Parts: sequence; structure tokens; C-alpha cells
Amino acid sequence: MATLFGLVWGSFLNVVIHRLPLGLSLVSPRSRCPACERPVAAYDNVPLLSYLFLGGRCRHCKTSISIRYPVIEALVGAASLFAFVRHGASLLAAAELAFVAAMVALIFIDFDHQILPNSITLPGAAVGLALSGPRPDISFVEAVLGAFLGAALLFLVAEVYFRLRKVEGLGMGDVKMMAMVGAYLGWKGVLLTLFLGSLSGSLVGLMVMAQRSGDLKTKLPFGTFLGIGAITTVYFGDLLMNWYSGLF
Repeated sequence: MATLFGLVWGSFLNVVIHRLPLGLSLVSPRSRCPACERPVAAYDNVPLLSYLFLGGRCRHCKTSISIRYPVIEALVGAASLFAFVRHGASLLAAAELAFVAAMVALIFIDFDHQILPNSITLPGAAVGLALSGPRPDISFVEAVLGAFLGAALLFLVAEVYFRLRKVEGLGMGDVKMMAMVGAYLGWKGVLLTLFLGSLSGSLVGLMVMAQRSGDLKTKLPFGTFLGIGAITTVYFGDLLMNWYSGLF
């Protein structure tokens, strides 16, 4: 049941990722094929199964449907299952699923449009702070400190880069996203997320440069890498921090 719950929300997340950056309604009109614009019937909109039964194509025009749609459904379905297995039917499980789902949305929106919508990051930070009291794993003080540190570090980096290069290196969307990350993961989670996000972004940047299709001025969606770092921190943060502490 937890997996099915996540699959349904993953299907809705596909709508959010596509429509929110374009300023479109999330509830109407109903889902439709982007090629022929025929509405998608309810029996063709079952998470994962419809994609498999239709062979990844529109029933009407036979245009190929991106594999990304079932991948996002599967990711959120797995996140829902993991949250239930890790925490049972609890507030902590709901908070973890909501946070991971929000990160998935931000990852793909930033990848597609290089923006991180305020309608996700700001409410996400507020909810993270509000849940820090009832949650047993993080205090309100830790959440506030994490939100402040996450936002302050990214703002400082952006400001220094702008002063030195006279061009914008990081947007304020990244700053607000890290405030949200800090509100949920605390200050330790902020530091690990920044490290993992910077590491993965640097590796991808080096690969782009190695292929001679980019240079030091090539723009990369940093929010995408921060989101990957945040999700990794959710599931492996304690393991990584314990391993690092054991080195000393």
C-alpha cells in the first residue's frame, strides 16, 4: 500500500514538473499527449502499468512517450516504500516522503528550466521547520540553524562570485532550496549535501569539458546536483558521517 501510494503521487509529480514552471494549472485540463493533444484516458494513466502495456507510446498517435515519466513514478513509489520500512506509519515517514518527493521535483525542474520555484522551496522550508518539533530525529533549534546555514553559505558563495566575476554564478533559488534542505536535515545535513552536490556537479562539469563541448563558463543546473546530494544524505547520511568520523 505504501508503494501504491507513492506511485500515485509520483504520477502527480510528473504533472507538477511539467506544468509548474510554465505557470499552468496543476488540476486542469486533464493529462493529454504532448504530440496529438488527445486526452489520456484513466485506464491509460495507471502509474507504471499503462506505460508498459502501451509500449511507451501514445494509444492514438503512437508517438514515443519519455521514459522519464515511469522513472519518476518508480522513484517516488520506492521512496514511499523506504519511508514506511524505515519509520513505519508515522509522521517521520510522511515528512521523509514529502521531502524526497520535493527534491525529485526540483531536480527535474532545474534540469529542464534552470529554475527552482519559490512555490516549492519556501513552503518546503516552512513545513520543515514546523515538523522539526514533533519529529524525534531533529530539534527546532537544529532545523533553524540548518535553514540559516544552508541559505547563508549559498548566499555568501553567490555574492563573492558576483563581486569577483561581475556575473551571477548562483541564483537565489539555490539559496532558498538549501534553506529547505537545512530545515529538514539540520546543519550536518547541509554540509554533506553541499559536499555531495558540489562533487557530483564538478564530476559532470569535468566530463562535459573533456568532451570539448563546454568550458569553465558552461552553465550547469546546480539545484539538480544539490537535490541528488540531499536525497543521498537522507538515505546514507548517517553512514557516510559515521565512516568519516571513524577516520580520525
